Amino acid sequence: MRSNFTKRLRRLAILSICAAGTATMALAQEDVTGTSFVETFDRLDTKSWYVSDGWNNGAHQNCTWSKRQVKVEDGILNLTFEKRQSGEREFTCGEIQTRKRYGYGTYEVRMKTADGSGLNSAFFTFIGPTDKKPHDEIDFEVLGKDPGKVQLNQYISAKGGNEKLVDVPGGANSAFNDYAFIWEKDRLRYYLNGRMVHEVTDATKLPVNAQKIFLSLWGTDTLSDWMGKFSVTGPTTMQVDRVAFTAAGDSCQFPESIACTLN
Repeated sequence: MRSNFTKRLRRLAILSICAAGTATMALAQEDVTGTSFVETFDRLDTKSWYVSDGWNNGAHQNCTWSKRQVKVEDGILNLTFEKRQSGEREFTCGEIQTRKRYGYGTYEVRMKTADGSGLNSAFFTFIGPTDKKPHDEIDFEVLGKDPGKVQLNQYISAKGGNEKLVDVPGGANSAFNDYAFIWEKDRLRYYLNGRMVHEVTDATKLPVNAQKIFLSLWGTDTLSDWMGKFSVTGPTTMQVDRVAFTAAGDSCQFPESIACTLN
């Protein structure tokens, strides 16, 4: 009797462990292919990063993405915007994006934004119809019309309208600043230079789909109400010193990481 009872207890324990594992898998995000990393741009690894080239995002964008506007020098990624005819556009601009998709965790960038009204210097995550997924997005965007502020935003199944402006002391274009967000299943926290500046806990405003990481500089001469009247006359550059992702539960990827402070 004792032997049969012990066997039943063991079987119940195994079933409980399996059930817990199944529940954990059910809660995990789909399509996550990327793991924790820190990128310091000793070079541009095109196996990890895709360079946008030869196209634009639509009529609102007055520049063509060009690989000529993406360069790494002395450990800094330079994304430039300049007047140079390419395709249908009079200007060219620079963007890179990860080839892999990332899920819940800490996303960080150290960057200095470009000068010029009508420009957008952005660090964001995105997935959408081109990847056969709903449009989900998490944004840090500095609009050249007012580099003293950074705009935060999320899109959930193509629905935005979650903008919040946060002051950047001294100006985002005058020095390098650290921007970070921590994305969890039930909340999203935004940080500027190590200080939390915004928290989102409303489930209807939280993206759920794994996303790619983007760094981009682009311009417009039509979205003046949002990005300001376009007034760029010469080349201007967005600079990125470092970008990192720390998956939920992993150790922080560099000593200054916000993930080191919080874990």
